Amino acid sequence: MERVPVLVVGGGYAGLSAATLLAWREVSVMLVERHPGTSIQPKAFGVGPRAVELLRPVDGLEETLSGIWAGIGDTMRIAIAQSLADPNPHMIMNDEQEDLAFLTDLTPAALVGAPQAEIERVLRLKAEELGADLRFSTELVSLEQDEDGVTALIRDPDGDHVVRADYVVAADGYRSPLRELLNVPTSGKGDLGRMCSIMFDADLTGMVREREVTLWYLRNEVFTGVIVTGTGVGAHVLGVNYAPGESAADFTDERCSELVRIATGRPDLDVQVLDKATFGLGHVLADTYRSGRVFFAGDAAHTMPPTGGQGGSTALQDGCDLAWRLWLVLTGQAGPDFLDTYDAERRPIGALTADAQLANLGVRMPPAARAGYPEPLDDQAGALLGHRYHSTAILDEPGDDGSILENPRVPNGRPGSRAPHVVLDWDGQRIAISDLFGSGFVLLADRECGQAWMDAGRLVKERLGVGLTRLLVNDELMDVEGVFRERYGVGGGGAVLVRPDGYVAWRSPDLVTDPADTLERVLRRVLSRS
Repeated sequence: MERVPVLVVGGGYAGLSAATLLAWREVSVMLVERHPGTSIQPKAFGVGPRAVELLRPVDGLEETLSGIWAGIGDTMRIAIAQSLADPNPHMIMNDEQEDLAFLTDLTPAALVGAPQAEIERVLRLKAEELGADLRFSTELVSLEQDEDGVTALIRDPDGDHVVRADYVVAADGYRSPLRELLNVPTSGKGDLGRMCSIMFDADLTGMVREREVTLWYLRNEVFTGVIVTGTGVGAHVLGVNYAPGESAADFTDERCSELVRIATGRPDLDVQVLDKATFGLGHVLADTYRSGRVFFAGDAAHTMPPTGGQGGSTALQDGCDLAWRLWLVLTGQAGPDFLDTYDAERRPIGALTADAQLANLGVRMPPAARAGYPEPLDDQAGALLGHRYHSTAILDEPGDDGSILENPRVPNGRPGSRAPHVVLDWDGQRIAISDLFGSGFVLLADRECGQAWMDAGRLVKERLGVGLTRLLVNDELMDVEGVFRERYGVGGGGAVLVRPDGYVAWRSPDLVTDPADTLERVLRRVLSRS
């Protein structure tokens, strides 16, 4: 029998990000994936800044991701049209760079324009480099839980093996055999149809570069679907919705080539079909993200239509989020009940995002539209960086409205919010305040009257055995723009506690009578320690 603290089932975005961030935190992790490797289909395109924020503490990861394929991130436009040759496309985004320019004031993390296949490849290499045990062509056969752990039977080409783990991350996809095995109920609109994804090679020069539209939602007499283009010559992807009665067998290479010509409006286009895959469109939400010692992430937790491009980013955030929570519990810094905060915080965000994608589907890809679809989100900034959390790991302030979405353009630093962006000077080097987060808790205070909090942090760190970095702003770290106090809502004597995920867990606007006692009580509550 093999033993490992964490067993991850599934080698997509959620599973690979969990394995990478666990290995980075020196937690032994085994990942099993039934396919022989990561996907060759581009699948989802682009990763939002919040997911990148969670990945960027791992040395070299953000730079590698940003460098793989800059095309979409630099020139993305979105339109609804009959084909790429449509003279009057309806533009959803006329100038993506202008629409997203506000992000540079809110985060140092860049939008990554790479396809999912490339990002998965990078995550796999990084996880292996960090020591994660990744096993492809290996599937989970069965699983049993008890009070002390999980016993799993896995099968690879050499036969069956038994693995004993403390916890399991179920990142096993849309159908999620683990979700079925554990009888986890679901809600949502369910199956919404199927789509064939056609990866093809063609010369689109003169159609892509000049028009600068990267994502086209297509509606014509033959099909509804979506085409994601690269820049000019190379690989592109066309997704076509199944018509009633169609099956995968209907999408021969010849028909796929013809569909590409219809999509591009070029009946004479030379097309080479590189790969085909079929997948279901769905809106399926797990009613709980935890079943005993098993935690659901990615599509296993929230299957959503691709319209809006946030499904992949949400899956990556799930994996990263589980990694730091499991690390705290496995190292004894947090109590076992702390893991309940994963469901409390991430499930509302998963539902919000899935509903937003469903709303986009109804608008962008009829005839999928039907009665009862939610309205699209108006606030793009809030959807990208304005999520709020509520759980026992957040000490809400009196009068908190319980909202799960806020405008990040107006940072407030209240508990449950993402820690606001501040530019700091550290010994002549400009850094973002988020560069301080990731490896543990961070206690921040202004130099004026802040030393009392620093002394308290040192005492509490020793008493509880918790990773806690104590930093005085305007001491070694200089607030370049003079906005720290305002954005974090702390006076000269206040302090703020930021979690490893860069979210504010607690703050005190002013200095208190006994900072050490206060901080110890706060950390015990946040970490579910009696």
